[in-house]
Amino acid sequence: MKTALVTGASRGVGRGVALELAAQGFQVFATGRTIATAVLPPSIERIPCDHLIDSEVERLFERIQGSCDGLDVVVNSAWGGYERMVEEGQFTWGQPFWQQPLHRWTSMMDAGLRAAFVTSAHAAKQMVVRKHGFIVNISFWAAQKYVGNSIYGIAKAATDKMSADMAHELRPSGVAVVSLYPGLVRTEAVMAAAEGGWLNISNSESPEFTGRVIAALHSDPKLIEQSGKVLIAAEVALRLGIADVDGRQPNPLNLSSV
Repeated sequence: MKTALVTGASRGVGRGVALELAAQGFQVFATGRTIATAVLPPSIERIPCDHLIDSEVERLFERIQGSCDGLDVVVNSAWGGYERMVEEGQFTWGQPFWQQPLHRWTSMMDAGLRAAFVTSAHAAKQMVVRKHGFIVNISFWAAQKYVGNSIYGIAKAATDKMSADMAHELRPSGVAVVSLYPGLVRTEAVMAAAEGGWLNISNSESPEFTGRVIAALHSDPKLIEQSGKVLIAAEVALRLGIADVDGRQPNPLNLSSV
């Protein structure tokens, strides 16, 4: 059986990816601080993990190693950057860098970027031995264009560079790494904003759509040729003939439309 680890799977994109990979026959290990209360089927193995705590990540991989022969796919979706966007009645998420609360650096750079690095390092030790594996780092257009705030751009640009350099080091072992950009995803927070009239979701994607793209990439015999690249989920879907759960084909975002 194919195996996958999805971090940050309590909600949002991570939860959607976990659901879709399980539906496609993967044995899925799902992590998150609140994973125990997440709405997930019994087939998904929930492992509570705060990815800010290295010892918890070590125990996570010890548990996985005792449960399967090795991981085929790792999806780094853990991310605290959208938490506490409003504080004391003020929307602080979009403030200039000199007015940003310092906890936002921790939530994006440590709970996001560093968490992905540490998880990938543990996974790579197993994948290199097996000469097989696929690591997906969830990123976004903020790496290439100002979107929201400076810390957001720094975190996503660093994620893309991390993916590229990891891919360079892993290529001799046949392990692939990509940065994957979802579009506007119908997460819980996005749907709440849409109901309030703040967002137009006419060209949006289900959280499961990202999981469909990842599963298709993993099955692509030419995956290693994509290693180190930034991939747009909706573009991959068009190339590989993947539709969303409702049968729609989301239009890929680009630098001008994001």
